[in-house]
Amino acid sequence: MDAITAHRSSALLTDRYELTMLQAALRSGAAHRRSVFEVFTRRLPDGRRYGVLAGTGRVLDAIEAFRFTAPQLDWLADQRVVDEDTLRFLADYRFTGSVHGYPEGEAYFPGSPLLTVEGSFAEAVILETVILSILNHDSAIAAAASRMTAAAGGRPVIEMGARRAHEQSAVAAARAAYLAGFAATSDLEAGFTYGIPTTGTAAHAFTLLHDSEKDAFTAQVDSMGRGTTLLVDTYDLGEAVRTAVEVAGPQLGAVRIDSGDLTLLAHRVRRQLDELGATDTKIIVTSDLDEYAIAALAAAPVDGYGVGTSLVTGSGHPTCAMVYKLVARESVPGGELVPVAKRSAGGKSSVGGRKWAARRPDRDGVAEAEVVGTGPVPAGLEPHLLHVPLITDGEVVGREPLEAARERHLRARAALPLSATQLSRGEPVITTERYAG
Repeated sequence: MDAITAHRSSALLTDRYELTMLQAALRSGAAHRRSVFEVFTRRLPDGRRYGVLAGTGRVLDAIEAFRFTAPQLDWLADQRVVDEDTLRFLADYRFTGSVHGYPEGEAYFPGSPLLTVEGSFAEAVILETVILSILNHDSAIAAAASRMTAAAGGRPVIEMGARRAHEQSAVAAARAAYLAGFAATSDLEAGFTYGIPTTGTAAHAFTLLHDSEKDAFTAQVDSMGRGTTLLVDTYDLGEAVRTAVEVAGPQLGAVRIDSGDLTLLAHRVRRQLDELGATDTKIIVTSDLDEYAIAALAAAPVDGYGVGTSLVTGSGHPTCAMVYKLVARESVPGGELVPVAKRSAGGKSSVGGRKWAARRPDRDGVAEAEVVGTGPVPAGLEPHLLHVPLITDGEVVGREPLEAARERHLRARAALPLSATQLSRGEPVITTERYAG
């Protein structure tokens, strides 16, 4: 369990209606029926060609930490949220069911059964909000980050959006961005909690603090060494580059440009650095970059990017619209599971039954279809099944290092059709096929 959830109950990261449903089900006797819930999305954000599943590791931590403390139970009683029988159930609550789903970092498409939660109705229904809040947030960040790292074409991208987000969502965003290929984060809590490499040197305030730009650069180089990155656009860019090389010598690690026409300025600065003998000094650009700006800089002499606002704010990562729906339940206590489905109009229907999913490749190994079915799995699809066990009988079995999810995402993205990483608007790059066994 990570440093955040180890000391904090996740039990009230819950909508009230989950507890009122629990109370009514306890009264009716249906609460202990074995049930299967499924997380999926009906559509990708407009124009996106694939999604990225992120947050699974945080979901496992949250389910482990889903314990009602005495103060929480007292508050629920004081607010009359639920009755005494329900409070007694919550006091002893432990998730004893099972969870399986797509491994973290995997790509997904409309209808992909991303997470399957199986247990009694009582213990599974109250996990809805905490699961969805984590997966919707982290997957949206990861999808945006994946587009950015694809556009960067192998040049490193640094996450630096903490000042534009809620303090805890900033940590989660840094984790999701790293999973999707970002090289480092500026957020120290993310580095401490998840082992993500951290980076950062100085802002304009440091230059403005000193009597001259040369004094500021000298202080930074004396403190951090010649390999540091100097911010060169506080005053006059050309003069700053000359001063930076004068202070640090040709061993200067990098200069950072944070404003202006980045393509034009990058070419000017590269030429100037080369003329001054600093041929190995790198150029880092920041300034409200997104995947489109990064792609536009592909031909510029840029060595790395810093991305903040467009990654962590809602304008940069449209919602994944994941939902958590009951898809099967016992017909009678101890009986067989029967499929159940929502039939409402308006595109909000669901498909009943516990499902498996496989990604069928073509003869070249490129993904061509997401096959989702119930019942037996066709023999030819067994090697391509996507689900892995995450929790078995209440015990977490699927926790893994963040690096494993990061590597998986790069493999999964590489196995998609080439059009997956195009930034033009488009439909999902592979279709979802239904298979009824």
